Amino acid sequence: MSELPFAATTPVSVSRVGLKARDAESLAAYYRAVVGLQELSRADGAITLGAANRPLMVLEQDPSAKPDDPRSAGLFHTAFLLPSRADLGRWINHAATNRIGIEGASDHLVSEALYLTDPEGNGIEIYADRRPQDWKWNGDKIAMATERLNLPAVVASVPTGDAGWHGAPENTIVGHVHLRVGRPEDAEAWWHDEFGFDTVAKYGGQAVFLSSGHYHHHIGANAWHSAGAGRRDPSRSGLAWVEMRSDNVKAESTREDPWGTVIRTVPGKA
Repeated sequence: MSELPFAATTPVSVSRVGLKARDAESLAAYYRAVVGLQELSRADGAITLGAANRPLMVLEQDPSAKPDDPRSAGLFHTAFLLPSRADLGRWINHAATNRIGIEGASDHLVSEALYLTDPEGNGIEIYADRRPQDWKWNGDKIAMATERLNLPAVVASVPTGDAGWHGAPENTIVGHVHLRVGRPEDAEAWWHDEFGFDTVAKYGGQAVFLSSGHYHHHIGANAWHSAGAGRRDPSRSGLAWVEMRSDNVKAESTREDPWGTVIRTVPGKA
């Protein structure tokens, strides 16, 4: 059995992501078939999906919602962290067998990742981390890059005769959430003030990466397509909320970031 990824063991980590869905049934089917999530429960028009009884995503049905606007503040991607490189190799084989459309494949030095988009325009990352002891730090900043992923090497990590992909394995988590924002510096200040997050990397003035407990990032925030964006239009589909788990609180709370994105906090260990 795999261990819980390092990303979930820090003082604060991502727990779940909520999406407002125009067609929750179709979207749930996509996340089951493509990402390998399991349906865990249904209540009040919402479908909860997860891995091995760990809730990771909630789809909230709203057929009247307007489509998400990629130029507005909102979700850039939900990043599903698999427990091992071999799990990522299994998923790559699954994607190839089922002709799942991949939009990107990157080596970020700290992790290896593939990117796709769900039918309602929500970005998805499927990734596996390299060992934290192999990450390169320069003081309090981490070395990350976007290089070509060596797909054959990842696939080769799957043992010979392996049973293959059978859905998201136990200890799959949401490792990080990457947000679209109007000004990355405002996001940086907000996550620092509200959660005590450290800034671990910046890509010029266009993107910032923040984390708890020396992870490479729990939150990314970029203005690549959303520079100057104001508050979110609540009538649009897409990101409904992000839920963070914290060792540092004793009660649940809800707040909004500068763009009106709902950020929940729940107490407890991962």
